[in-house]
Amino acid sequence: MYQQIMEQIKQRIAVGDWPPNTLLPSVRELATETKLSIITVKRAYLELGREGVIITQQGKGSWVSDTLDLATVQKQELIQHLEQASKLAKSLAIPEDKILQLIKQFME
Repeated sequence: MYQQIMEQIKQRIAVGDWPPNTLLPSVRELATETKLSIITVKRAYLELGREGVIITQQGKGSWVSDTLDLATVQKQELIQHLEQASKLAKSLAIPEDKILQLIKQFME
């Protein structure tokens, strides 16, 4: 579950909902909002801190890092979407050339 929280936070950062220096909800607030344990949310914040995505200071809160490479976060987000699309295409037996054709259409 903590990985889902991490991904959701990264997604909000990638799409610009939470730009650098944005104060994040407290661990307690997010736990209440998501109906998850405080420990789960705290673990997500800890991992995001280790990755350099957020900065946390005891007693002051957590916020989006101002040194975060937004392009890297966005690229990771794109890769995750492509992985999901690839799995779906395989389950639907859609050939690779058709998938590439669809991607090209969206790129135009």
